[in-house]
Amino acid sequence: MDAARLPGTSQPAQVVAHVDMDCFYAACERQREPALEGEPLVVGMGYESDETHGAVATASYEAREFGVESAMAISEALERLPRKVEAADDPVLSLDEAGHYRPVDMDHYEAVAGEVKEIIHDAADVVREVSIDEAYLDVTETVAWDDAEAWAADLKATIESQVGVVASVGLAPTLSAAKVASDREKPDGLVVVRPGEVREFFADLPVEEVHGVGPVTARKLAELDIETAGDLADADPGPLNDHFGERGREIRRYARGEDTRAVTPKGDPKSLSRESAFTEAVNDTAEKRQKIGTLAAAVADRAHRKEARYQTIGIKVVEPPYEIHTRARSLPGPVADADLVESVALDLLSEFEDAAVRKVGVRVSNLDFSAGEQASLTGFEGRDSDTEHRTGSGQTQNGQTRSDAPATPPSAASSPETPDGQISLTDFENDEEGAEGANGESHGETAEGDANATTSEGQASLGEFT
Repeated sequence: MDAARLPGTSQPAQVVAHVDMDCFYAACERQREPALEGEPLVVGMGYESDETHGAVATASYEAREFGVESAMAISEALERLPRKVEAADDPVLSLDEAGHYRPVDMDHYEAVAGEVKEIIHDAADVVREVSIDEAYLDVTETVAWDDAEAWAADLKATIESQVGVVASVGLAPTLSAAKVASDREKPDGLVVVRPGEVREFFADLPVEEVHGVGPVTARKLAELDIETAGDLADADPGPLNDHFGERGREIRRYARGEDTRAVTPKGDPKSLSRESAFTEAVNDTAEKRQKIGTLAAAVADRAHRKEARYQTIGIKVVEPPYEIHTRARSLPGPVADADLVESVALDLLSEFEDAAVRKVGVRVSNLDFSAGEQASLTGFEGRDSDTEHRTGSGQTQNGQTRSDAPATPPSAASSPETPDGQISLTDFENDEEGAEGANGESHGETAEGDANATTSEGQASLGEFT
């Protein structure tokens, strides 16, 4: 059985995207130092200029051509790829066979990752972040399979145009296939594996490509004459169970496209949003108001279904080509009021009455999932709008709390988790342009993601070197 439909149901297969940034640390260094583009580049953990200690955190594709790999000692990397600055002064060394070295700068990488995460949270209903540069997106309710490739291309283009880094995207009806698909055509890859095609997609791939199969398991499978994912899919489950137990049956199911895992964010979402693009930029006020009204109703309904109250109501307006504006208004306390969402959103939209607009969105944030009476709105009608532009609710552009921000303390859901004092990469109070899904619409829902340091496509986990 392949994953054309969810097992045990009559529902169509889920649409899962795996977004994986290409050589992310190197891409971040190139973003702020464009002269590094196209050059061999090594980013080292524990590395300092003119020193040879430390280890390779990531190597650009150009550096990999010289044999430099992640987790390699910097001293060994330098033997294979000398530094440009040294090659320039050494007649024996060739500049064409030398590269650039930079120390890891996690503050910068997290800032860039935050911009990417904002975009992907805008583009999907459910997001599970698995590392600083990798996430799974469930867009089942937003993207039809006929539109999947166009949606993914738009997401990639949005990330590159707004952040300046490149993502590879894999789309499939299962998590395991989406993960493998994102790796197939790196860098800058886009691979779509449709329902019913998962087993065929895996068939000729090395068995190591199957989720859960590492080098040790692959060697043991080879002893059973299982070398490809197709071999694994066709294997007798009995011997697999004898050698590997339940895990043997599990990896066989993955190779056959039988992966029922769902994209599950960690923790409650911190915001809920819905946005929609116009076919062409729109000036007509009535048309813009109608779209906002529809989106407001959809967002309020989503909050109702999730039993969430909200303390902040906001909109996003995108003017051609990608001029993004966000505006929000904070209430005295969390509420659940669909009419109020529409009223506030339309009021905020009035600032853009004469603007040509290509996309609009509505969001509720500072969510509260606790039971209890909702706050009194006494005095709200006279409150001025907390106007923002790419800033958090109730903040000015320099990050300071506005004098007209509500004095009531935020709910627990409004305070982003910052483990070990680090800034959460999933805080989505700052809006960015998202990618459109089917019918030009997308949903957004932000949640706390995994904080593990697992990285992909040859980028070493920094945890290995600390």
